[in-house]
Amino acid sequence: MDGVLNLSVILSIVGVLVVLTNIITQVLKKLTWEKMPTNILVVIISMTLTMVAFFAYCQIKAITVVWYMIVAAVILGFLVSYAAMFGFDKLKEVLTQLESRR
Repeated sequence: MDGVLNLSVILSIVGVLVVLTNIITQVLKKLTWEKMPTNILVVIISMTLTMVAFFAYCQIKAITVVWYMIVAAVILGFLVSYAAMFGFDKLKEVLTQLESRR
């Protein structure tokens, strides 16, 4: 049970997922600019990355997957997509403000 609740590892994974979601979204936005809204694209990418990371983590740590863990991973996927959508905008805003002060 110790391997399931290692909070520092989980927070690190979430941070990496947010960054990867932002990078992949920026690349795919160029390809699907008018075909799909960006927010839907972010949710699809973050859910895919989160579920892949979840199952990989469970496989590496030899954790038996139970239904409520999958539900928690889906909720985490929505949190990653929220952070990717609004965190990137806030980061751009802060960088713009810092640039304008110079």
